[in-house]
Amino acid sequence: MKNLLQRFWKDDNGTSSIEIVLVFPVFFGFFLMTYESGILSSRQVMLEHGVDVATREIRIGVIATDDADDLRDILRARICEAASILPDCATQLEIELIQRNPRNWTALAADIECVDRSDLSAAYTGNIDTGGNNQLMFLRACIRIDPFLPSSALGKAFIAANEGNAAAGDSYALVATSAFVVEPFRADDGT
Repeated sequence: MKNLLQRFWKDDNGTSSIEIVLVFPVFFGFFLMTYESGILSSRQVMLEHGVDVATREIRIGVIATDDADDLRDILRARICEAASILPDCATQLEIELIQRNPRNWTALAADIECVDRSDLSAAYTGNIDTGGNNQLMFLRACIRIDPFLPSSALGKAFIAANEGNAAAGDSYALVATSAFVVEPFRADDGT
């Protein structure tokens, strides 16, 4: 028995396998976190791009309507079209269009309206001010997204940071904000 144990202890076959077994999970974990953060960054950039495109179009008058519901639908469609890599954008995106007076400043609310995933059939609740010529406007967009790899350490961290009733499961919120002044393209109605 003693001989068998000595022979086992001195045998160096398979030592590289032990190193790989110890090191591989660490490097694979880094790879998964890098991949997840790359997907997150790509989605955030595309959301910002979509908001910028919609902002430009409303600012110069390409999108001109005084009906808040129509404006919400048009802006959401335009953002989703420009940010084509956002999954399920049509149902997961909520927007707010808020008017502010720079001479009598009121700060924007810290809470941003996001889709309540526990009730996707609920009406959108984001505030839509149609604004007018030379008005300072803020367009805020929030989209709920599932992590690409929810079981990775980074995916779990995203989910944990966004827990709440509105998240309804494994999701996180991406937010984009843009400020602009509406160009004087509309006929002045004297008000």
